[in-house]
Amino acid sequence: MLQLMPLGDSITDGYNVPGGYRVNLFQKLAARGPGIDFVGSLSNGPAQLQDRDHEGRSGWRIDELAAQVNGWLDTYQPKTVLLMIGTNDILQNRDPANAPARLGALLDQMSTRRPDTQILVASLPPLADTAQNVWVERLNAALPALVETRADQGRKITFVNAGAALTTGDLADGVHPNAGGYSKLADAWYGALTGTPGALTP
Repeated sequence: MLQLMPLGDSITDGYNVPGGYRVNLFQKLAARGPGIDFVGSLSNGPAQLQDRDHEGRSGWRIDELAAQVNGWLDTYQPKTVLLMIGTNDILQNRDPANAPARLGALLDQMSTRRPDTQILVASLPPLADTAQNVWVERLNAALPALVETRADQGRKITFVNAGAALTTGDLADGVHPNAGGYSKLADAWYGALTGTPGALTP
């Protein structure tokens, strides 16, 4: 059984659309065969989502996730983590200029804690507010190099350009995806999982 942890904020939780991307992603993974176990201390989603566990913390920023993630990694020992975080740093105007540095530090923290865990880290979906979206674009632009630097050190970290799959037309409220947007995120995660060596190996 492969323990897979969806980790992030309300987009991982599935705000507006219960279960969010996790619904379609689990169905895609289940169609490949048994053996995937979503893990986390939270659980929610619709009836068609058979495995509802996750660690999507609505409203949380990078620093808040960093303060708690060691415990979750120790408890659930995920083989693979799907990480999407940073939107609330921008929405709350919490030093967005240094969000890439905080995210890099979080990746270091997680990969040091669990060196054998595959961390797939996603770019963020756009925000409808153009001023806020400038910070989204800056964070997304910084992510590939953040990941590459660490991958070159032998850390099991992979960049997933999930945010690029969405436009503001895929947002329900200017922030969170609508059903179509979550479906696109599920496709992006699935492509990354199946395309990253070892990401689906128990």
